[in-house]
Amino acid sequence: MRRSEINNVVKADTTFFKENGWTLPPQPKWDVTDFGLGNFAKSGLLLVNLTEENEYCEKLMYAAKNQLTPSHTHIRKKEDIICRNGVLVINLWKHDPEKSKTKDAFDIKVNGEWRVMISGQSLKLRAGERVTIEPGIWHEFYPLSEQCIIGEVSTANDDLNDNFFSNAEVGRYAEIVEDEQKLVKLLSDH
Repeated sequence: MRRSEINNVVKADTTFFKENGWTLPPQPKWDVTDFGLGNFAKSGLLLVNLTEENEYCEKLMYAAKNQLTPSHTHIRKKEDIICRNGVLVINLWKHDPEKSKTKDAFDIKVNGEWRVMISGQSLKLRAGERVTIEPGIWHEFYPLSEQCIIGEVSTANDDLNDNFFSNAEVGRYAEIVEDEQKLVKLLSDH
């Protein structure tokens, strides 16, 4: 990604957060990623770390219509994904969808109540709804609405060592071409 593209994403998404009543904390930690795939409009996400503690963290995310966060899992992290604004689709699997096409059943909490899901099944979350994703459950998500604010509350986060993607070409952070000054410092900036 070009730094100019990242700066434009930060400006536009910050405006959308404000217009929808989300005030960001002072000096938040930013992350803008195309997952190393080189097409932010297709596979991309803006994340803002609101809180980072040893036991838990909270993130606020933004994605545009059909902008996919690729299938992945975590070995240690348990998380609630919350649709804060718009409509969000989450596809869920018991096993890596690239390696197993089985239709195994598994239990998952949706809005605090247990539900049986079948691998490959989708959930549609509207504003205020959430899903609790246990470690080892594979998931990907994308908005159906034009724009979507997504919340995440989870156990301690380790982006470098606890993100496992189905697609071996996916990387957690974008490669950045510096074509203008940084508007904000990203988690991946050194």
